Amino acid sequence: MKLPINIEHVVNRISVADEHALIKAALQSRTKNLSELLVLAIETAMRRGELLALEWRDIDFERHELLVRRSKNGKSRTIPLTARAHATLARMKTGSGGLVFPLSGNAVRLAFERVRRRAGLKDVRFHDLRHEAISRLFDRGLTTPEVALLSGHKTVSQLFRYAHADIGRVSRLLGK
Repeated sequence: MKLPINIEHVVNRISVADEHALIKAALQSRTKNLSELLVLAIETAMRRGELLALEWRDIDFERHELLVRRSKNGKSRTIPLTARAHATLARMKTGSGGLVFPLSGNAVRLAFERVRRRAGLKDVRFHDLRHEAISRLFDRGLTTPEVALLSGHKTVSQLFRYAHADIGRVSRLLGK
């Protein structure tokens, strides 16, 4: 019996244009706050489950931080908010407690599939937003320990599976 070939999903960088297309399509979605969820995914490198478990009490608007209480690796972590993430959450704030995104994982998966198709991006998965966010953290010049702190990865080998260099940027840095 032949074993199935393990076809690995190729993760391509999400361009700014692709990101804008996703956000624009999400704004047309009936799923409440889907565009904000996508922005937070790209700005924080949080996992879908972490975003969906995020509660308003976990956000410190004054310190521009949020607390991830339940992480895949079992540890909590604090994430500093970018100006864009802070502004997105501030626009959403209703003054009530509870979940920031009261959605199920399946609802997000289905809504993202519709948004992805509407944006014309056939090979992008929601989890690719995390890959892109981590790659952008490295692009900003953060060190490996700093990115691991934000992403919640325990090992460098796991972290580097998420980091994808921008070949155009590398070429420019090399003077080509």
